[in-house]
Amino acid sequence: MAGGALAPTSGGKQYPGKFTGRVLLTCIFAATGGLIFGYDLGISGGVTSMDVFLKDFFPDVYQKESSVRPSDDQYCKFDSQILTLFTSSLYLAALVSSIGASIATRTYGRRPTMMASGLLFAAGAIVNGLAKNVVMLIVGRLLLGFGIGCANQSVPIYLSEVAPSKYRGAFNMMFQLFITIGILIANLLNYVLARWVGGDTAWRLSLGGAIVPGLIILLGSCFLSDSPNSEIERGNYEKAKDLLLKLRKVDNVDEEFNDLVEASEKAKLVKHAWLNIFKRKYRPQLVFAFCIPMFQQLTGMNVIVFYAPVLFKTIGFGSNASLFSSLITGIVNMLATFVSIFTVDKLGRRKLFLMGGTQMLICQIVITIAIAMKFGLSGNPGVISGSYAGAVVAFICIYVAGFAWSWGPLGWLVPSEIFPLEVRSAAQSINVSVNMIFTFIIAQIFTAMLCHLKFGLFICFAVCVVIMSIFIHKLLPETKGIPIEEMTTVWRNHPHWRKYFDEDDAKVETSKPKDIVSA
Repeated sequence: MAGGALAPTSGGKQYPGKFTGRVLLTCIFAATGGLIFGYDLGISGGVTSMDVFLKDFFPDVYQKESSVRPSDDQYCKFDSQILTLFTSSLYLAALVSSIGASIATRTYGRRPTMMASGLLFAAGAIVNGLAKNVVMLIVGRLLLGFGIGCANQSVPIYLSEVAPSKYRGAFNMMFQLFITIGILIANLLNYVLARWVGGDTAWRLSLGGAIVPGLIILLGSCFLSDSPNSEIERGNYEKAKDLLLKLRKVDNVDEEFNDLVEASEKAKLVKHAWLNIFKRKYRPQLVFAFCIPMFQQLTGMNVIVFYAPVLFKTIGFGSNASLFSSLITGIVNMLATFVSIFTVDKLGRRKLFLMGGTQMLICQIVITIAIAMKFGLSGNPGVISGSYAGAVVAFICIYVAGFAWSWGPLGWLVPSEIFPLEVRSAAQSINVSVNMIFTFIIAQIFTAMLCHLKFGLFICFAVCVVIMSIFIHKLLPETKGIPIEEMTTVWRNHPHWRKYFDEDDAKVETSKPKDIVSA
């Protein structure tokens, strides 16, 4: 295959396992952890576009935003580092908590970490809803960030471990589906409250409403068992095998159970996962644990998610119209995610990555041209027609759809499935940390970049999409249908990555003990 990519390998085992109601409900309950991330992504941009919120907490921005002088530069109306800190501070907290959550996930299990995420998020919602000053807003955002870091660390791993290998892609993408549902609910709530409630009550209910998704994941986790991998990791072999039988709904799970036990025994030999993950044999997967979340943010999608109302206001929409346009993109985002759920285990990860990247690139070019022709370098658009505004919204929706069925869900799926058990928690922590670092950077500098680069900002994102698509085409092997404990063979057979595995590693991989069924 061109570029050194591999076709789907047949070297992995296919364990017996059915699509059962128990697995479905288990994954739904776990995936609700995505609600807290999605709700926050959607709510912050809408709140920062509400005039009453800006007037109370960011009066300088309110004065610039409410000015209607013809000479005003639309690109720079929301350029405030304090305002963007309100959005971005959460992601620094999520970065810190994901490191601690890595240890908790491995030591205490995936389920307790998910419960902690809901509790912390609910606490942050209460502080934000009652905020009297910017300090309280930031403290609330930090608590929300701690919750999101725990959820993003534990939920994708849990879903990948619980789901049967042939359905793993679809079940794991439920996390992204609930992120989009959370965004949609937040957009809807912002629009309804701003239009029909107004005043301080609108933004307080929007921010305080985050307590609901926090309680959902907290209570939902109470009804979950931990994953079989996690139970084995903590020495609960009988419980793990019984759970595996219930999840797979077959009479014999010995082969899968044996491989999980063997992986756990290998993992116990690794005393310091954070040191071992940087060994040469984990280098290929580590590259993707860093690059995929980085590129996911450099698509520019979170600019749309965070600042959609601000962006729509920048290009001339009124306050309610900007919130309504954000609601439309939220609906598209959620519906498009179903495309990936139903196709990822058929088309594979690589095709979705590349097809989605192409769709986003085309839309970014069109959006750049449209904004450049209307606003130029001055940022003064004059009179904006309804057809122009509608066309921009339409292409933004097509762009959002491309992300929603490719880089959005795959950004969480692929890093969660490619690492062996002994370093999986540490690897997921790196994945979440890199995601949060670049989310913070994009959230913090977007308004300044928009002010200084103007329409050129979208050219930057388009260039990033080209680079990341080449990266995927050249270096990512196909992982669809490969059991999570057999994933190393995919990397060992890849033309580029095989040099990172020596012969001793290969012998260890192929020498499978057969007598641990009774462990």
